[in-house]
Amino acid sequence: MIWDAFWLLLWFFYVAAYIYVVVLIISDLFRDQKLNGWFKALWIIFLVFVPFLTALVYLIARGSGMAERAGVRRGVVAESDDYRPAASASPSDDIAKAKALLDAGTISQGEFDALKSKALGNQYFGA
Repeated sequence: MIWDAFWLLLWFFYVAAYIYVVVLIISDLFRDQKLNGWFKALWIIFLVFVPFLTALVYLIARGSGMAERAGVRRGVVAESDDYRPAASASPSDDIAKAKALLDAGTISQGEFDALKSKALGNQYFGA
């Protein structure tokens, strides 16, 4: 009875591992920009009809490329923000500019305090 449960658990593990490998292979196939669409379809057909042998051959033949394509995928940023704020010329100039804006009524006292704190290199949490 316990051996039946052990073998059942082992088979569930093998099936889950195989499904994981198939998902990795299919995602790698669609990630590969160099492989022709017909070859992608051929790999998938073989995965359906000769599953274990095809998965093994794919991992042996294209395993190193899988790691490279996965690494490239991790390095890609979906949204590129090219804005980089320039370093301040001097904190005293920034504070003087903020004071002029405060005197002109363009900014409030709270905004002045925030700009002054940022110019001094502190993080301002006040309102």
